[in-house]
Amino acid sequence: MAVVLPNATLTVYALPHPWGRDANGVPVPPNPNIKPAPRGTWPGSVLEQTDKSWSVRLDPQAWPVKPGDTISDETGRSWTLTSTRNHAVPGCPAADYVQATADLNPPEVL
Repeated sequence: MAVVLPNATLTVYALPHPWGRDANGVPVPPNPNIKPAPRGTWPGSVLEQTDKSWSVRLDPQAWPVKPGDTISDETGRSWTLTSTRNHAVPGCPAADYVQATADLNPPEVL
């Protein structure tokens, strides 16, 4: 297992979870044009993969994050999370982290 060191300061913008429901019980997503308030800023890592997706590591304090939430770095780049997983290392909380994959906003045009 490789250790991924922080290479960015990441701010998390988490949507309200779970979403509200309409009269028929169908989840209604929040307005995509309104950015939620930032939850916090922590050291983290964002690395572009060969398939042009991004591998993200977040501080465990950022949990819970869900697909659809966004993160941004100190340079102004932002990503939309596509999958998330909380990794808790038994007996070693200093090694805990949140693993995610993300898409760059807007996507790079080649």
